[in-house]
Amino acid sequence: MSNRAIAARTPGRPGKAAIAGLGMLLPGSVLILWQTLGHYGMISEMLFPTPYTIAQSFISLASTGDLWINLRISVIRALSGFLLGGGLGLLFGVLVGLFRRSEKLLDPSLQMIRMIPSLAVVPLFILWFGIGEESKVLLIAKGAFFPVYINTFMGIRGTDNKLFEVSRVLGFSRMQQILRLVLPAAVPNIMLGVRLSLGLSWLGLVVAELIASTSGIGYMMSDARQFADTPVVFVGIIIFAAAGLLSDTIVRLIERRLLRWRDSYQG
Repeated sequence: MSNRAIAARTPGRPGKAAIAGLGMLLPGSVLILWQTLGHYGMISEMLFPTPYTIAQSFISLASTGDLWINLRISVIRALSGFLLGGGLGLLFGVLVGLFRRSEKLLDPSLQMIRMIPSLAVVPLFILWFGIGEESKVLLIAKGAFFPVYINTFMGIRGTDNKLFEVSRVLGFSRMQQILRLVLPAAVPNIMLGVRLSLGLSWLGLVVAELIASTSGIGYMMSDARQFADTPVVFVGIIIFAAAGLLSDTIVRLIERRLLRWRDSYQG
């Protein structure tokens, strides 16, 4: 019997329902306190609308369809930027990780680009690509590129060199080394990079839509701010938080499936 099975049968270990309830304890307490303070006028309704008021705004936006239209546009932008940036990050990470010459040629320039804040390149992107979808997707891709690139590089360089020696003895080609040795060994680092990249994709989406956009959740928040419609701003914040949590949860489930062979510490 595996250690995981033994741990699952250990008396006193909390079940999934208990763990889920524990996760809801803190946000639930905050919402109750927030609603109570707002109801009795102890905090400004203008600056901090109550959760009930925010829920009403959410229902109103959902019923008119504006919320779903803007959400669909934002999701497409975030996923497009993530796939472009993350895909290039994986490609360059493998290239730089496998070949020292590629590292000397590409890594210094990529590290310099990494240090440039996204806000600093927004004016250039608008000048080069306009305010259409290209500038937004590329801005998101810039943020999504580097977590995957760096973690792929570190995963490859962290692979035990003895495995490469064994692969040479077995006569593996370079492609077989990549597919059967390098990528499987680097999967934990790559999945960490994917999680970080998804988070930065949502952050890049907010920057892109708040600065130059006529649609999307970020634009909806910016438009509401101009009219002092604070509940709608909170609706946008909650949507971004929920989308980020959902995408991270999906990646964690994929990671757990890919790494099910590891008997790691569960806490």
